[in-house]
Amino acid sequence: MPRPAGGGACYRAVLSLPHARGLFAAAMLARLSYGLLSLPLLLTLRQSTGSYAVAGAAAGLFGLVSALLGPARARLVERRPGSLMLLAAVYAGLLAVIALTGRTGAAPWSAIALAGVTGVFPPPVGPLMRALWGVLAPGPEQRQRALSLDTVSESSVFAAGPALGGTLIGAWSAPSALAVCAALVLLGFSALAAALRRVPGGGLRPGPADADARSGPGPLRRPGFALMLLVVLGSGGALAVAEIASLAAWGAGTAGSLLTVCSVGGAVGGLAYGRGSWRAPLGRRLALLGTAGALCFALPALLPVVPAAAVAFLGAGISMDLLLITAYLLVDVLVPAGARVEAGAWVNTGYNLGSALGSALAGALLDRGGSGAVFTAAAVLAGLAAVAATVAGGRTTAHPPPAVDTGSGGHDGDLAESQVLERSCD
Repeated sequence: MPRPAGGGACYRAVLSLPHARGLFAAAMLARLSYGLLSLPLLLTLRQSTGSYAVAGAAAGLFGLVSALLGPARARLVERRPGSLMLLAAVYAGLLAVIALTGRTGAAPWSAIALAGVTGVFPPPVGPLMRALWGVLAPGPEQRQRALSLDTVSESSVFAAGPALGGTLIGAWSAPSALAVCAALVLLGFSALAAALRRVPGGGLRPGPADADARSGPGPLRRPGFALMLLVVLGSGGALAVAEIASLAAWGAGTAGSLLTVCSVGGAVGGLAYGRGSWRAPLGRRLALLGTAGALCFALPALLPVVPAAAVAFLGAGISMDLLLITAYLLVDVLVPAGARVEAGAWVNTGYNLGSALGSALAGALLDRGGSGAVFTAAAVLAGLAAVAATVAGGRTTAHPPPAVDTGSGGHDGDLAESQVLERSCD
């Protein structure tokens, strides 16, 4: 990765943009409900059915349906903003019903069906907030800072969420913890909807560009977008493969430590990345980061010892978070206004599907070739992602984000204010 061109302002400038703090705080509250969910949901389903196998199948179906329908929900919210609270209310209600079955019991088929239906409704928060940053931040450097802060904060919530969920389960019970998740859905998305109402135009101001995007081809048909999505899918799959390889090679304790190293590397790298002014264009950055990830995953395949794996996971965490931030930045380049929430949801779906496919691939390879073959597969997947990134780098068409009217001079007023804020951070 090229060195920063210099400078870089503090994140206080980003959070001082008009409406940014309220939207960011509400989005983090909404994200907390998702970060907490995994353990309470699984253990509540186990309590209601009496079977871990059924609970695992139900939770897996929930995750699959949620991931596959994420872009459709994002498109709905982008076109009809009022549907955000409707989705949140139905989703919270279904979580409350699942929590109730933890007290009363449920037949296996009904628990699986209920979990699958619940997966239809989780409202988008990450894709929506990232599209809003593209509107609120007046220039590319501030959007880079904003998306870096957003990605690191989201990753931190999802890293801390299971521990907090386990604490709630220990203090009360799994159904009670799931009820807390349902309450957080209502609180978080109510706060987010209220913050959006305070932004002129609802945050994503309708206009001719939005109409063109909504009536034109979807994000998957935009030049370069599908290739960028393959990069995310391959990189997410490579990380999942490497995680399982480390578990098979050194056990749960060491694997957990390596994942912590990976998360720390991603957080530190993401914050540093956001402050830099990078000379390389986004497409080239994506290719360089994909290549760096492939080299990291190749290290434990060539040198299968824990210290080498620690270096590899540190580097993989840095490159993976930076690659995701770059992908989110590319959404603003590849996709016009009016389709960026849906496009951001496709990035999430690509990463989640890559992780699921990577886990399945790793399981099959472990039975045949052992952990060394699995680490090699991780490097190959990341390498293929880097090739896709190289091809995608030459197929970008710029679509500048719209400005949000704050009632105080519009975009030019925001830019002047942001420049003052940046100078105050130096």
